[in-house]
Amino acid sequence: MPDHFIWVVDGRFRPLGQPLVSVLLGLIMLGMGLTLSFSDFRRIARMPKCIGAGVALQFTIMPLAGIGLAMAFGLETGLAVGLILVACCPGGTASNVVAYLANANLALSVTMTMASTLVAVIATPILTGLLAGKYVEIDQWNLFLNMVSIVLLPVIAGVLLNRYLPRLTDRIARISPLASVIVVVLIVGGFIANSKALIEQHFGVLMLAIFLLHLFGFGLGYLITRLIGFGEEESRTISIEVGMQNSGLGSSLTATSGFAAQFASPLQAALAPVPSAISAVYHVVIGSFLAAIWRRRSSESLAHV
Repeated sequence: MPDHFIWVVDGRFRPLGQPLVSVLLGLIMLGMGLTLSFSDFRRIARMPKCIGAGVALQFTIMPLAGIGLAMAFGLETGLAVGLILVACCPGGTASNVVAYLANANLALSVTMTMASTLVAVIATPILTGLLAGKYVEIDQWNLFLNMVSIVLLPVIAGVLLNRYLPRLTDRIARISPLASVIVVVLIVGGFIANSKALIEQHFGVLMLAIFLLHLFGFGLGYLITRLIGFGEEESRTISIEVGMQNSGLGSSLTATSGFAAQFASPLQAALAPVPSAISAVYHVVIGSFLAAIWRRRSSESLAHV
């Protein structure tokens, strides 16, 4: 029933003169910032090997898988660019919940999400420009400015509010996780509703390509870290962080007027947000399935001790 969600993305609401989707995603990033303190940033220095490996895998496995699958399946320009962009996005906040359910390292998960989000301000525009440049000429500067306004500034604002207005932050933080979930559902629902006909038209190849994208992320994230000697908890965490993208960010970036203007036709521009919308559903389903398996294994291991 598209009419229940399409209002999120059809432009009828423009708070502060900005697209509603961008404002909503900024609120999610603000909520993320509210949960962070300066001590969280110092935590990166205490586990540099895990954070470095996780972020490096995040911005190599997924982007390379994205361009590889786009070429292998011969995706249309809009779908290919959309797939590559979501593959170049940082880890999503939903990964922290999945890491908790999987009995992984929650502190590492939160820190990796924060680190990859900050790195993505520069990495996402550069990687998208390099890889998607095969299909359209990407305005990397415009993409960078969008990353700063949608991601970096709200996160910084949240951290500063947490530091200087702790009581207010504490009250907001009680509802921000639920609010973030609702906003992500609205964003994803809006893009799926807006692209219903296009999704139906490209359903088979689109679903398979995005499924394989996340399968590569989860699978290689786990296997590579085990091969280089990481523990089970750390490998699970990095697998989840690599496999789960910030699909809401991908949808929002592809929907901006500046990004859409790069395509030769409106149809291709309309296709670009579709992979991110499908990705948002896929990575949660795959992540939850893996979490259930890993949690059961942990319980069985404890039972044998």
